[in-house]
Amino acid sequence: MELDLSPKLPRTVYEGNGGSYLTWSPEELPMLREGNIGAAKLALEKNGLALPRYSDSAKVAYVLQGSGVAGVVLPEKEEKVLPIKKGDALALPFGVVTWWYNKEDTDLVILFLGDTSKAHKTGSFTDFYLTGSSGILTGFSTEFVGRAWDLDESIAKTLVSSQSGKGFVKVDAGLKMPEPRPSDRDGMVLNCEEAPLDVDIKGGGKVVVLNTKNLPLVGEVGLGADLVRLNGKAMCSPGFSCDSALQVTYIVRGSGRVQVVGVDGKRVLETTIKAGSLFIVPRFFVVSKIAGDEGMDWFSIISTPNPIFTHLAGKTSVWKALSPEVLQASFNIPAEVENQFRAKRVAEEIFFPPPQ
Repeated sequence: MELDLSPKLPRTVYEGNGGSYLTWSPEELPMLREGNIGAAKLALEKNGLALPRYSDSAKVAYVLQGSGVAGVVLPEKEEKVLPIKKGDALALPFGVVTWWYNKEDTDLVILFLGDTSKAHKTGSFTDFYLTGSSGILTGFSTEFVGRAWDLDESIAKTLVSSQSGKGFVKVDAGLKMPEPRPSDRDGMVLNCEEAPLDVDIKGGGKVVVLNTKNLPLVGEVGLGADLVRLNGKAMCSPGFSCDSALQVTYIVRGSGRVQVVGVDGKRVLETTIKAGSLFIVPRFFVVSKIAGDEGMDWFSIISTPNPIFTHLAGKTSVWKALSPEVLQASFNIPAEVENQFRAKRVAEEIFFPPPQ
């Protein structure tokens, strides 16, 4: 049975007063289960608070829209209160407790991509809430809660039952929430839209790579990531991950076309991709994209913190490293055709501007 690689949009799992939570289901996107990957989006309205939680999966969070505050508590460390904004990426290792808050009029939208190899459900995140109607304390008796926190039974009962919200709530405008501390961003957050570029090709596109050098915490998460901005009608060179990594891609802006080629030279995907959709490229499969008129941005995680890619076109193409005689024999072409093949794309790397 062939895997369905077609891009998918998320579905809303629950929504309420304060925001909504959306996920990509492994039933609808089988590569999530196949690749042990989870994917979800959190959207918070003004004064929306995503209640404190921890997860069974290490993740990378990427702010798609808006600005707000993120609370992050690493195991046995103090709380970090981070100002966050569009373009920010955060690495969230196992054991981290997080909360998210939006005090602005514009919705705060955050994408989560992560590794579910140790999760309760392959291809899905399971979050454990500290508070709320499904919070950890609701499962304990008031006797246990009272003894654990040295409270009388009436206070313990209030502590457990007062919050009826699940997952997120809308905070009373009169309640003063923690002020973000910009210094807390150090080592915790990288803004992919403002970071130094790893690739910048005129008329082609730009890339910022998230790795252990610019955000060391990704080493604990075990994932790398990148933000790619492809110019209108430009092409991304066919390439593959040569270190057995999966590539999970979320289209942030714009649209375009994608082709993926797998085993035995078979094209396994050819489709149009648009903002909001997610698709996964299996290990060693070759992928190439061409942006639409308005260009296309995508955010990807790669299932290794420092990925290595092999490109098949451009000046770093593996074919340019092979001997002319080997190419001539392998393609069964005359020398003049091999010369033309080798002479092309000697200046461009990874991205190719549209034909003039």
